[in-house]
This record gives sequence, C-alpha cells and structure tokens, in this order.
Amino acid sequence: MAFSSRSYVNRYIPSNRFPTGLKWLLIVNLSIFVLSYILRASRADLFLHNFALVPAQVVQTFAVWQLVTYMFLHVGIGQILWNMLALWMFGVELERLWGTGRFLRFYFVCGICAGLTVIVAAYLFGGVNSPTVGSSGAIYAILMAYALMFSDRTILFGFLIPIKAKYFVMIIGAIVFLQSYTATIGGQSAGIQVLADLGGLLAGYLILRGKQLRSRVRQPIASGVKEWKLKRARKKFEVYLRNRDSDRDRWVH
Repeated sequence: MAFSSRSYVNRYIPSNRFPTGLKWLLIVNLSIFVLSYILRASRADLFLHNFALVPAQVVQTFAVWQLVTYMFLHVGIGQILWNMLALWMFGVELERLWGTGRFLRFYFVCGICAGLTVIVAAYLFGGVNSPTVGSSGAIYAILMAYALMFSDRTILFGFLIPIKAKYFVMIIGAIVFLQSYTATIGGQSAGIQVLADLGGLLAGYLILRGKQLRSRVRQPIASGVKEWKLKRARKKFEVYLRNRDSDRDRWVH
C-alpha cells in the first residue's frame, strides 16, 4: 500500500475546499503574531497587553473582551506553530462536518470557557494579575471534538506513530491534568494559565456529550423516583382496600 493512500496521511493532503472559518482563524492569528513580533523591537507592542487575559482586570474593571482577544495572542514561535498546526490538522474535518457557523461557535465558546476556568482558578489558587495568552484552550477543545467525532480514526502521534484519535486525546488529557495539578495543588500559582487547556477539554466534552451525560445521570434518578411513587401508590391502595374491607365487615352480621 502506498504511503499517501493511507487514511491518516490523506487527511493532511491539501484540498481545494479549504474551510473558510479555519482559513481566517489561521490568517488572523498569524498576522497578529507577526505584527507583535515586528513591534516588539520598538516596544510599540505594549498596547497588545490590554488584550491578554488578566483575571483581576476582567473581574474588577469588566474587561470582558479579554475572554476573546487573549486567544489571538501568542508569546513565542513554538506556541503559535503548535497551536496553528493542531488547529489545521484537526479543525479541517470538523468544519467540513459541521459547517463554518457551528465550527466557529464551538471554537469561541470553548475558548471563552477556558478563559473563565483560568479566572476561577486564579481566585482560588492565586495569580489574579498573571496574564494568559494563546488559543490552546480552544485548540484542546478541537482535539476533544475530533476524538469524539472520529474516535477510531488513526492519526500520527509525533508524526511517526499511528494511534487512534481517542487514545491520543486520552494521553493529552492525562498530560494536561498533571500539568494542571502541578500549577494549582502543587503550588505553582504562576502557571495557573495551564488550566485553560483543561477548561477547553472539559468544555468541548460537555458541549458535545452534555445531553448524553445528563440523561445518564437523570435516568437512574428518574427510575428511582418512579419506583418510589409506585410503591407509595401501592401502599395507599392497600390501605384503602383494608379500610373498605373493615367497613364492610362492620355492617355485616
């Protein structure tokens, strides 16, 4: 079998139908990064700091726009390259499956939820003045969505090892959880922004599987309530029958 004919390779071969939403996310993120890199030499990029996510500013001065704008800022070439590569690799098929509107709503809602996770964690564990930047929270939500939509699809882990998408996300989730533990319980409050990744993963799962999860929780509760009502009705009926029989025996001699 030719290498290019394998399923986990064909996904990365460019298509003439490059999704519109994904294309503009890549263009905007890369353009802002290049602009900040150019302005950094003259310190003219300081105004961009107003768009990073700072929990204290969001809560105290209602800088709510930071919950969106922080996703378009990146501090290094490694961060921007990893995020945009992952967005391209896993976002293409999702947008083709869902359509542009649903894909972008999912991306931004999960990114906002990731930002809210950082804010809550900052007030619980410290670091309310630490800025958070990067689209990794939304990217991890895309990874979760891909694993749920194409759970048995084979991808290349590290571009070398074929692995099913669901196992890949399990590994990533375990890594993110350990990093989050280190950043909070472990005492490294300065790294609280890593919780954006965990928040993105959880938000992606709850958005796509929330209804099923609620039904699984509600079903045993509803069954228990229904059984309790039946037992209660049966007892009432038995009491009624006993009372009726006792009234009948009272008048029969």
